[in-house]
Amino acid sequence: MVLPVGPLMIEHRLIERMISIMGKEIKRIQKNRDVDPKFIDTAVNFIRTYADQCHHGKEEKILFRDLQKKKLKPDDKQIMDELIHEHILGRTLTGQLVEAKSKFITGEKTALATIINLMQQLVDFYPKHIEKEDKIFFKSAMKYFTTAEKDAMLDEEYEFDKKFIHVIYRNVVAEAEQAFS
Repeated sequence: MVLPVGPLMIEHRLIERMISIMGKEIKRIQKNRDVDPKFIDTAVNFIRTYADQCHHGKEEKILFRDLQKKKLKPDDKQIMDELIHEHILGRTLTGQLVEAKSKFITGEKTALATIINLMQQLVDFYPKHIEKEDKIFFKSAMKYFTTAEKDAMLDEEYEFDKKFIHVIYRNVVAEAEQAFS
């Protein structure tokens, strides 16, 4: 049996790779004193789509939902609440990065420093968040579930992934219809 957190931990590895690239891009921005808006768009799209909607979506809509039905130890409940707040923080920082990129494009001088700061916050945030989930929370959380419950969550995660790609591309087509029709 694969634990339902197995796919979530695999997703963490891909998120870590993108965060590493963002760290390298921060150094390039600092050296050249210039931002590549396309890179920001790529990073934001990855964070919003993969890290937040897909990955955090499964945590919030499946794992956390099912854990909220259990009588959690106070420490486990506290960590879950922290993780939920951290997801919100990630969304907030990403939204602020989009705003800063727009300001940079329009020539606002302070936007460069804001972009560097926000990207650094994301680069600092994600490894700590992932470590908390991988090394502390997921192991503890699985103790609350029976084998049948774990199997049901895993099936639901796979179903979530199958539906998710269709939702993404329905949205792409709807946006294209609005923009180009």
